[in-house]
Amino acid sequence: MDTTTLLLKELTEASGVSGHEMEIRALVEKRLAGLGSIEKDKIGSLICRQTGSTKTPVIMIAGHMDEVGFMVKLISKEGFLKFVPLGGWFDQVLLGQRVIIKTVKGDVPGVIGAKPPHLIPADEREKIVQKKDMYIDIGASSKEEVEQIGVRPGDPVIPRADFVTLAGGKTYLSKAFDDRVGVALMIQALEALKAEGHPNTVCGVATVMEEVGVRGATTSVEAVNPDVAIVLESDIAGDVPGITEDQSAVKLGKGPSVLLYDARMIPNLKLRDLVMDTARDLKLPWQVSAMEGGATDGSAIHLYKIGVPTVVIGVPARHIHSHSGIIHRDDYDAALKLIVAVLRKLDAATVTGLTE
Repeated sequence: MDTTTLLLKELTEASGVSGHEMEIRALVEKRLAGLGSIEKDKIGSLICRQTGSTKTPVIMIAGHMDEVGFMVKLISKEGFLKFVPLGGWFDQVLLGQRVIIKTVKGDVPGVIGAKPPHLIPADEREKIVQKKDMYIDIGASSKEEVEQIGVRPGDPVIPRADFVTLAGGKTYLSKAFDDRVGVALMIQALEALKAEGHPNTVCGVATVMEEVGVRGATTSVEAVNPDVAIVLESDIAGDVPGITEDQSAVKLGKGPSVLLYDARMIPNLKLRDLVMDTARDLKLPWQVSAMEGGATDGSAIHLYKIGVPTVVIGVPARHIHSHSGIIHRDDYDAALKLIVAVLRKLDAATVTGLTE
């Protein structure tokens, strides 16, 4: 594995559901050491401030480090765990999936279960089982046994999934590409900028709790006080059966995406065009995306104070918000080149022109 693959493996395999980002935060902080001064907001977001040739303008590049997961809600007298989702989950991707409960006594494996189909009336078998009817089974037989193992209400639960390089060597399978791929881009962009220089101050931010309402972006933007923001995200690849081109034309291996619209933000048009023009100048592949049913950290950042010019650059991913997503290495590499090139263009005159 090269350094990029190792970084993605390390970040995606780490634990860090919304509100419980301790493990992933420690890894990211270690990776950011030496790239700038490290700050934190009071709910856990990390900020690495790297000053280039000038202190202003201040550019915020943000990727959220939390992943979708669950939290133990209660323990039944029979020893089964009821849970609440942290982030958006489709009910149909959950049954039979393995999970890990993070406890004070260590990791506890389990599996998501529900009533066996053999015991369900025939007219109900075709219905999707809802999360409220599911449970986590850790192989215990009583509430007391569960408590002795160390599981408590409030414990976070993560998908049990490892990082795998798929056939051909250019596609990767793992949990948490949403949005550890953005965190990896932020880290490697800062590494490149430190070596090459830049006409501004860049604040790389790993935000918390994006999946439960862009909470870390809302607080960290206060600490950064940016003049411009670039949100680094996974995007939804539409190159799977059942998706029409008008729903999503984004494909794996065809380059990073530039978000034209989401449910809570329309990007700054001049910044959007700067990103597209830069991709053209560098002869990088790129795609456009419109996400009608979701939002990103940009929704909070672009409304800070009197407004922050903001754009979202994404790496296409299949099967996000499940145990196993897929990304393409070429998309990641092109995204990194594009981000670094745009950051090096954002001098004072350019930034002023974004809102004139």
